[in-house]
Amino acid sequence: MAGLAQAATPDRRIAMTIDDLPWQRLDTRAEPELAERHAQLMAALNATGIPVVGFVNAGKLVEQGEVVPARVQMLRDWLDAGAELGNHTWGHVDLHAVGLPAYTQDILRGEDALRPLLAERGQSLRWFRHPYLRAGRSPAQRDALAAFLQEHGYRIAPVTVDNSEWVWAFAYDTVRVSDLPPAEREARLAQLRRGYIPYMLNKLDYYEAQSQQLLGRLPAQVWLMHANALNAATFEDLVAATQRRGYRFISLEQALQDPAYQHADGYNGDSGISWIHRWAMADHVPRTFHAGEPVVPRWVQALAGVDAD
Repeated sequence: MAGLAQAATPDRRIAMTIDDLPWQRLDTRAEPELAERHAQLMAALNATGIPVVGFVNAGKLVEQGEVVPARVQMLRDWLDAGAELGNHTWGHVDLHAVGLPAYTQDILRGEDALRPLLAERGQSLRWFRHPYLRAGRSPAQRDALAAFLQEHGYRIAPVTVDNSEWVWAFAYDTVRVSDLPPAEREARLAQLRRGYIPYMLNKLDYYEAQSQQLLGRLPAQVWLMHANALNAATFEDLVAATQRRGYRFISLEQALQDPAYQHADGYNGDSGISWIHRWAMADHVPRTFHAGEPVVPRWVQALAGVDAD
């Protein structure tokens, strides 16, 4: 009986990917306590020891036309923590806004700093992640981009467990720099931290159920997060909570060996969505399939200054 129970247990595997390195929003706002928060996130990566691929916007290494050595060092810290680095375009550009020629040029521009940095460690640049998860409005555009990426030695890093973690992070940053009394500010930050992890686990549960419904089994998942103060504060707890749910953290390369990632992409819209939903559209699954996705609470959206997630 024990053997039957073990055989029935789903093989829960997940790869961790973290976008917008060296730090989210670094190109649009001053980041208080950047060195301290970055060190906190690096300590969490080292403590968990899980495989991670971090996706870099190389334009964030530059300020007023000059490379900032401290920001380059931040990327070296990721490498020291055992992470692999991938290209997320120079300027976090939107394929659907700028068009394919400008987009591919921004990808190449993002290599200027990344390839030499990885060469210092005997590594090569092989991963690409679409900003906003916008991968093309048509099969022809997606195919043209895929051909370009293959020609330049890249593999696309899809996302199956999508989320609006960035809304929670924006809310967290808003409270961090607010003029609330210290005790009230810390209470609100603690409230955000407490709510964030259950939200992320609910998203994980949702996409697990979606996967099972679509594929009839549980594939290896790929999770999307960002380099920010909220994850610096919660990363260890989130990893531990995920492991208590029975998940093993595996490398992105291992995850993409799952046959699910050979599935056709059927999405031709403007939004950035999970690859599970892209696969569902290729299979012409009814729209009701997408129902029930957890949403960010209104109070968090209000703090973040957004109207929807």
